[in-house]
Amino acid sequence: MELLDNLALGLQVAFQWQNVLFCLLGVALGTAVGVLPGIGPTATVAMLLPITYTFDEPVTAIIMLAGIYYGAQYGGSTTAILINLPGESSSAVTALDGHQLAVQGKAGTALAVAAISSFIAGTVATVVIAVAAPPLTDVALEFGQAELFSVVVLGFIVSIALASGSPLKALAMIVLGVLLSTVGRDSFTNTARFTFSQPALDGGFNFVSVAVGLFGIAEILRNLHDPHHTGRIVGAVKGLWPSRSDLRKIGGPVARATGLGSILGVLPGGGHVLASFGSYALEKKISKNPKEFGRGAIAGVAGPEAANNAAAQTSFIPLLTLGLPANGVMAMIAGALILQGITPGPGVLTDEPELVWGLIASMWIGNLLLVLLNLPLIGIWVKMLSVPYWILFPSIIIFASIGCYSIRGNIWEVLGVVVFGAGGFLLIRAGCEPVPLLLGFVLGPFLEENLRRALIISRGDPMTFIERPISASLLGLALLALVVALLPAIRRKREVVFSEEE
Repeated sequence: MELLDNLALGLQVAFQWQNVLFCLLGVALGTAVGVLPGIGPTATVAMLLPITYTFDEPVTAIIMLAGIYYGAQYGGSTTAILINLPGESSSAVTALDGHQLAVQGKAGTALAVAAISSFIAGTVATVVIAVAAPPLTDVALEFGQAELFSVVVLGFIVSIALASGSPLKALAMIVLGVLLSTVGRDSFTNTARFTFSQPALDGGFNFVSVAVGLFGIAEILRNLHDPHHTGRIVGAVKGLWPSRSDLRKIGGPVARATGLGSILGVLPGGGHVLASFGSYALEKKISKNPKEFGRGAIAGVAGPEAANNAAAQTSFIPLLTLGLPANGVMAMIAGALILQGITPGPGVLTDEPELVWGLIASMWIGNLLLVLLNLPLIGIWVKMLSVPYWILFPSIIIFASIGCYSIRGNIWEVLGVVVFGAGGFLLIRAGCEPVPLLLGFVLGPFLEENLRRALIISRGDPMTFIERPISASLLGLALLALVVALLPAIRRKREVVFSEEE
């Protein structure tokens, strides 16, 4: 009964006209950036963070940002199917069979299967969030400082294990992010740290400047340095509704992929990428005709698209229950909450029920809007692919700079965007991922605060992290995750998955 009351509250909030409007705006932007290769939801959310600071209601801002994220999972399949160029990393596996279907004249069928599978998976995953969030929050409320420190350590280790590239580089990025988060005044002693006597750094680095630089400007520099080469669209898109035979074929893959994606989505790092590749591998393994995969298998489109959308939805669970972002976009959304004066974590569900349940209910609305947008407007999305990048990137830079300057009216924010943009580009060129850095930057203060409080309570005894059962269990899981990630067999499989992503 309590769940129904909460959902009723959420629907009441989600159906407010401004929330429906910004949900529509979010999913439309998400679809657009998913279609356009080289932009992506992370950069888009980063550049829109300054706007969210001006929103009167936090829930409206979060609904829009969430819509961008799961909307991009829809949009990424369009270019993957039509021109064999995934707009999103999680759509890379969709291109294997989706583009083959398009070459065979079944582009409309492939696009419809992708949209329907995504809608079903997203809808079911939203139910999973509604059911799982309250009990997990109740558990999280029992956590003390030692447990909160340990859960962040676990999140860091798992994100390292699941990050593409070298685990050592991912660890270095997290450490760098934590170090950057310590710049400014110490919250316990008010002592200046790493400010180099510059008053502008007393408040630390602004999250928006860091995010826009690392994911907006750095992404533009990378695309200009190594531009994506698009292929030709395979022809007119016709027949936007699958046959009964095709609908029967997608039932099992969608059900299995939804379950798989819902589980993997809560993992820090590339859960949605792992979900799509995992679903494809599963469907190919259990198929009666595995040779059809790579040649236009309907299940090869339905499974991965259902999996990555389910994972995109359930990635909100660790953020809403533990305050632990599962990926870069979740870190951005956590930053947006902080800008609104809300601390992400278990207290959000009890202190801000309208925000949490309004967000959950809006996902149903957003998934429905995405189906209505993706099928009738495919022609528009296709035409967007012809927009020259030299027109797009100056507009993005101007928009991002104005937004960052407007937060505090300080030119240092714009300079921060330039510095972190150049630094992010150099890190990418060095084979380092910026996402772990952002996770470290967002969670660094939380990690430090709970470490110091736990040691103060225990009078400086570090054994408190081992003597408390929950904390010890979390640290044990972190150690296990690290050991498993370093096993040669696991590392080889991990490299195969992420090399396909690139």
